[in-house]
Amino acid sequence: METEITHRSEGISQFFIGNLLDARLLAVNGGILGMVLFSLAAIILIYYFFEKTQSPEMLFLVFFVVSFSVETLRLILPLGQVYRIPSLYLLVSTRIILFARHFGIFSLFASGLIAAGYGVQNHRNVVLFIIVPALLVALGIPVDTQAWDSSLSMIVGYTAMFRLVEIALFLGTAVSFFVAVWSKGSQKYILIGIGSVLAFLGRNILLNADTWAGLSAGLALLAVGMWLICTRLHTIYLWL
Repeated sequence: METEITHRSEGISQFFIGNLLDARLLAVNGGILGMVLFSLAAIILIYYFFEKTQSPEMLFLVFFVVSFSVETLRLILPLGQVYRIPSLYLLVSTRIILFARHFGIFSLFASGLIAAGYGVQNHRNVVLFIIVPALLVALGIPVDTQAWDSSLSMIVGYTAMFRLVEIALFLGTAVSFFVAVWSKGSQKYILIGIGSVLAFLGRNILLNADTWAGLSAGLALLAVGMWLICTRLHTIYLWL
């Protein structure tokens, strides 16, 4: 399938690495596996360390991490080359992936708002607020099931517009954690804000990486970012 690639994936790392190295679909498979294993390990560790610690931000950080596991649906594309899977399944899987990606980034944004002092009486209302726009985006974006890029993702429409929305949510999340330094009087939120930036960058790289160099950089940034967020939140709420 590498000889059939007509579109290189876009992303932070691709802007630099994509012009220097050729696409390797085995690296994409490795990236998908890495995201799934990272999601599993992160959930286990979060449950172990936060089982008895009441941290409202962690619920939405868990949603952010769980969304990585849906990336396995990208493998339906190479499987379709072998088993002649109908394009309808490609369309459905792509929309599920789009929903999971936006649900994850909205969840990270929600955790930042809660850290900044946004009062939440009922988490179910926040979850519903996250699900609805993510669902509207996933169902409304046009998908071309006949074209795919080097990250094994179908080509979708309005990419520039949604990239701007994602950047805005990313900046809003980082700012929210930094605002928490003032609203909650804890300097540890500075490191949490830095962790959110690293986690977002790592996620973006992993979703688009089609080289081994991009895969390594993405996993490293994501792991360091989530480590900063979780360890500092655990320290903050441990003594409350």
